[in-house]
Amino acid sequence: MKKVLVAGEINPDLILQGYRSFPAPGKEVLVDDFVMTLGSASAICAMGLARLGRPVAFTGKVGVDPWGDYCLETMAAAGIDVTRVHRDAGLKTGVTVSISSPRDRALVSFLGAMAALGGDDLPDGIFAGFGHLHVSSYFLQERLRPSLRDVFARARRAGLTTSVDPGFDPTERWGRDLLDALSEADVFLPNEVELAALSGTSDVEQALARLDNGHTRIVAKLGAKGCVAREGARLLRAAALPVQPVDTTGAGDSFNAGFLHAWLDGRPLGESLRWGAACGSLSTRGIGGCGRQADAREVEALLPSSS
Repeated sequence: MKKVLVAGEINPDLILQGYRSFPAPGKEVLVDDFVMTLGSASAICAMGLARLGRPVAFTGKVGVDPWGDYCLETMAAAGIDVTRVHRDAGLKTGVTVSISSPRDRALVSFLGAMAALGGDDLPDGIFAGFGHLHVSSYFLQERLRPSLRDVFARARRAGLTTSVDPGFDPTERWGRDLLDALSEADVFLPNEVELAALSGTSDVEQALARLDNGHTRIVAKLGAKGCVAREGARLLRAAALPVQPVDTTGAGDSFNAGFLHAWLDGRPLGESLRWGAACGSLSTRGIGGCGRQADAREVEALLPSSS
C-alpha cells in the first residue's frame, strides 16, 4: 500500500454549531453546541486517510503551545506519523473558528504557523519511502505557494504521484500561479466555487475543459450534487450519498481522502469518485471534520447499494 505524505497546515477548529441566525456586527446570537476538534484541510485529509487504513505521515509547522500539543497528540493517536512536523517557539499555532449549520459554515482563521511551511522545509530526502504527496489549502500556505511547482516536480522525480486541493482564496484574487503549479500535479481537487473562480465559468463541463492541461486529473466536488471528472471525452459522475448532515465542516477534505485512497490502490476512476463521495457524505454525520469520518468497511458496505 502506497504511503502518503501530507504537507500543509495544522490547527484546531473551535466549532460553534447550530445557529438560528448568522452573527452581525454589534449583535449576539446563540448556537446549539460547541466542540474543539482537529481542523485544517490538510490535517483532516490526513486523518481521513488514516481512518481508511492508509499509512500517512505529515509535515507542517505548529507553535510550542497548547494548541500545537493538542493537534499533534490527536494526529498521533490516529496513527499519523508526525515526526516531520516542525515546532517553532517563535510562532503561534493557527486557529479556526467555524460557525456551522447542517447546510453550510463560515470560517474565521488566524493563520499563525499555518502560513510558515516553505519549499525549503521539504528537501528531496523527505520523499523517501512515500508513494504520494498531497497538499491542501494552496492559497493559505503563503511560503509554500511560490515553490509548489518545484516541490511537486522534485516529488515526481523521486517517484511520487502528487495532488493538490486549492481551498478558498480569502483575497478572492485566485492567482494564475496555481494553474502553473498544476503542470506538475497528477490530481487537482477543487470544489464548485473554486473551479468556477479559477476557470471563469460556472458551467462545470466548460470549466473542466478550460483547466485541462493534458496531464492533471481534475476532480470537481459539487456538494450535494456529488462529484464529476473527465475521462477522455466522457464525464464521469458520482452522486452524494443520502446522509442527514449534522455539520459539513471538512466534508471536501474527507472526500479527498476517500478518492485518493481508492485511486492510489489503482481502482477505476468511477469507483474512486464513489469512494470520495461516500467519505465526504459520511463525514457530515458528526460535528467537526474528523469526528465521524468513515472507515473502509463503512464505505464498502454502502457502495454496492449506491453504485
